[in-house]
Parts: sequence; C-alpha cells; structure tokens
Amino acid sequence: MFPDDPHLRILQAIDYLPLNMVTIPSLGRTVTSRERFARIFALGDRSKPSAYTPSIVLMDDDDSMGVADAPFRMFRDSSKAPAELKMKTRANLCPPFEDQVLWEASEGLSLPPSLIESDAGIFPRGSAFLPITAQSLFHDPTLTNLEVEPSIICFVDSIQLVNNDNLLIKSLDSVKRRFPSSLIWMPGISGPDNCSLLAWMGVDLMDLTRVKRAFSKGIHISAFGPRKIDPSLNQTEAWGKQIHLWKESINETREAIRDGNIRRIVEAGCLSSPRSVQRLRRHDNFISEIAISDPGKAGLASTMPPGRVLECNSRDTRDDPLIRYWQDRVTKNWNPNPHQSKIAVLLPCSAVKPYRKSPSHSRFRHAINSRSVSEIMITAPLGIVPRDLEVLWPASSYDIPVIGEWDVDELSTIKTMLSKINSRVGFEVVINHSGIEIELEGTVVIDTRGLDSAGSESALNRLSEAVRENVESYGLKEPKRSTALLASFRSISRHLLGGDQWLSNAKITGKAPDYRIMIESEQIALWDSKRGRFAFSKAALEVLKHTNLIPKVELNEGFKWSGDIFSTNISSYSGSPRIGDDILVYQGGILVGSARAVAPAWEWPTAPGALARARHRV
Repeated sequence: MFPDDPHLRILQAIDYLPLNMVTIPSLGRTVTSRERFARIFALGDRSKPSAYTPSIVLMDDDDSMGVADAPFRMFRDSSKAPAELKMKTRANLCPPFEDQVLWEASEGLSLPPSLIESDAGIFPRGSAFLPITAQSLFHDPTLTNLEVEPSIICFVDSIQLVNNDNLLIKSLDSVKRRFPSSLIWMPGISGPDNCSLLAWMGVDLMDLTRVKRAFSKGIHISAFGPRKIDPSLNQTEAWGKQIHLWKESINETREAIRDGNIRRIVEAGCLSSPRSVQRLRRHDNFISEIAISDPGKAGLASTMPPGRVLECNSRDTRDDPLIRYWQDRVTKNWNPNPHQSKIAVLLPCSAVKPYRKSPSHSRFRHAINSRSVSEIMITAPLGIVPRDLEVLWPASSYDIPVIGEWDVDELSTIKTMLSKINSRVGFEVVINHSGIEIELEGTVVIDTRGLDSAGSESALNRLSEAVRENVESYGLKEPKRSTALLASFRSISRHLLGGDQWLSNAKITGKAPDYRIMIESEQIALWDSKRGRFAFSKAALEVLKHTNLIPKVELNEGFKWSGDIFSTNISSYSGSPRIGDDILVYQGGILVGSARAVAPAWEWPTAPGALARARHRV
C-alpha cells in the first residue's frame, strides 16, 4: 500500500495472506452501520446483541459503566516482565454465547515509536486478543502467520504513537485493511472530546484512562474539551458527571454513524483542540490520496439514500476525501458531450439540489435555450459541477453556508479545475455568467453577468444573446432530445463506472426524471433519480459481464445462494466496490446473478455482516 514507507513492511508483506483459523473463542460481531472507516459492531448473538461499538474497555476493578457501554475489561499484571494482559468479556459475547471468555496475551518489551528502526526487545504476543506496537508492525515476522483472525487488536504503545500523527494514521490504516473484522483499541488516548474523531479514523474501543488522569487534576473532559470540575460537586457526583459525559459522547457518535453525519460532529469536536484539527487534516490528506486512485479502498460510496445531505459547514470539509475525489475525477476525466464541445456556459450554483430544480436555473436554461452548449456550475466546495453530473452524489445533495463572497481558496480551486479541464477539452468559447472573473488561455471568454445579479432581466438577456450568436457562428446544430439524453447518460456512466460501453446500442425512453434505458425492445436499466444511480435489470447482466466495468464475486461451490452475501460465501472477488455499486455474482465460473455492495472495498472479503445484498438471479 505504501511502497516508500518502510514502517509498514510486515503488513505490506502479509496484505493478502490467508489466516489459518484455530479453535480459540472468537467474538460474535456484526457490522450494523458504517460510514467510511467508522462502524457500529453489534457484539454477541446477532439476534440479540449485548453491546455495540464504539464502546469502553474497563481496566482492572473499575465498575463505572454497564455492559452495554463497556462490554470488555482488561487486567494488566505488571509484576511480570513482560507484563501479562488478560482481556475478559463482561457478557456472553462469543459463540455459543453460554459463557464469558478470557483471552490472554503478553504486552512485550518493545521500543518506542521514535526508535522504530531498531529490531530489539520482545514483541507482544496474542491470538484472539492481539497486542501490537509500531515496532512489531515493522519487525515482527510472526504477524505473517497468525493462527486466528483477531477479535480485538490493541496498540499497546498508542500513548507514544499519538505523538507521531503520520505513523499513527498509517499504522491504523494498515491494520484495519489487513484485519477488517477486528475491533481496534488504542488505550490511553480517548475521551469525550475525540471519541468521534477516533471512530472516524477506525478506532472501535475506548477507555477511561485519559479522563481519570484529568479528573485527578480537577478537570472534566466533555465533548467540547477540558474544563474545571464544578466545585459544588462532591467527588462521587463529579465522577458520575464525567461518566455521563462519556456515555453521551459514545451515544452521539453511534447515532451519527447510523445517520451518516459523523463527519459533522467530527469537525465540530475537533475545534476543542488544535492537535485534533491537525490530526483530522492529516488523515484527510492521507485518505484522499487513496480515494483518488481507488474510492472503494477509501470507504467512499457511489450513492446515498434519499434525504442524505453532505453538510459543508466548516473549512475542514474542503479536505474531505469525498470532495477531493470529486474534484480530481471531474478535472481529469469529465469530457463534454460531442455536440457540446465548442461552447461552455458557466453558471452559479443554487441552494436547491439538483440545481435544475431551482427557479434560478429554470430561468438560466430558458435563456440558454440550446442543447448545443455545455452547462457548468461554479460552486464551493466541489469547485466544478457539469450539468450532466449534477444528479450524482455528492453534487446532488450538499449544503453550504452562503455569504455572497468567495474566499481565496475557493477561487483558486475553481479556476484551477476550470483551467485544467479547458486545457484538455479546448472549448472555443466560454460564456461566463458565474460572476467570477475568469481568464482561459486560448479561449474566448464572454462575461454576460457584469455587475448585475445572475437572474436579472438584463443579465439573462445578455446570456441569451451570447449563446444564440455563438451557436449560430459555429454552425452548431441542435441534437434531438433522445440523442442529448443518451449522451448525458454516457457521461454519467463514465463518471460512475469508468466507461460507457454497455450503452453502445441503447436508447432512452420514458419521462423525466426516471428514464428507461432500452436495447431494442428490452429494458436494461432504469435511471433511479432519487438515488442517482442506474438500476440495472436482469437483462443487463449479460451485457455488463463483457464490459469489465463493475466488480465481480465468485461464490463457494455448493453454496445455495438465497439472500445476502457474507464473507463465508465468497471464494474470490475482483474489482473495488463502493457502497451502492452493483456486483456481478458468479458460481463455478458461471454468471448467476447480481448484488449491490453494502460494504466498501477496504472491508472485503472478511468483514463480519453482509457485504452485498442480492438483486437478480439468472
């Protein structure tokens, strides 16, 4: 994954090695909700879970929290060298769910992360409960031949590792990719103020160590950071208040993961600490590099349920890997439709999404009155949104505070994207109705906005006249509506799937917005306008299997497929699915149906719970 980074060479070497399972009790766990790297695991019997993550690991004799919020307890025996660790479940969490389970491990005697290059000391040892360090990830060869899939992985040097953000982020990322079914614990660094951030980065288990340390100094830690304990409270009341703050933070984090808006509370919570803001930004930069080359590995989704909104309320939203992926993909891959390659019209965005539903864009389109020009929206934080792609996530559903002014970063992003797009596609004329000053080398730019508002009668008249004159000047012929629609769906397909071969012999029928896509007399897909995706029919599967555009999964021989696809059903898979992507399902090398991914590629193929939902059977 990171060929220039020697710190992770052990995990690089074992990235695709299978684990040999042995009979050590493993945790019953199922992913019930996910958002990127943040997940909620149901722990115990799937039909009646005893607890959910994110949750707390209690230490030694602490009894401050119930099982639902703190399903584990760890004991550390420091009288021995290296220290012995015992992790115990506080409920019947392991099949057959009849007893509590105790896992034993050794903490090891590892050097701190600052001395990671040294191959010295004694590495941690464990099985279902696996302690690791940054040094063991770098040097311990036994990690290449583990006998069990760990239920819990504990970074025993996390208090030191947290001082090196880059190493922390890379270590955590590599471990999660190698062991996507394992719960991750980083002891000593969590609190109500960073619970959501750690969950966003992929940490599942927290503890009370940090809040205890602060409490001993007269400090409470809330979701908004440290503050002095109210002197009117006695010690028992004050500690009860701290536990209440922890429970509130855990519950809010879980609810945000379920609702798909954890990014919002992460950005809000980070404001309590410059170090948290710094860590979020570095994590964004790291994951953005992955997202640009492989969005599935970055946990991105290709579509979202109706009503889901990307809230762009802070400066840090601009660094969200989802935003970075959009900007890079549009800049490098979007091309105007053939009949719209000469002239582009730049338009402002609107509060209503998709833009075409807004009254302002209804007036713009009436003034333009031509299918022979490319309409391009100028917006923050996405930068550029071509009209063809406005129906796709996240362009179809985002919200941002509007004050009527652009800042330097927003202008730079817009101008850079536009310049790079134009250098690729070479528009002859750009009609600028956006209100931003635009200059493009080798291209005529016509400002139709002037000092007027975009929707004023005078500005709309100038827009209409400029489009009419240039369409006539270049002799552009108006394409048929069906031709223009097919070209738009080709553009959407290239953005979503990376190609449009399956549309070669297609035609578009039906009424807006849920068009039918036909080959001869057979419907192969329906455009799902509420979710911004193609709903492929069974007839499309034979067409799609020859295109190599969507992921494939091979089911185990002898398995009777009747519902969701789980890790235990899969013998192999190819491609890098995003949540919402369609998947072709094979068995014995024969196409047997299709499914839709509910887990992103980084969790495949061993994440607990359903990986995909059944769609069609051939």
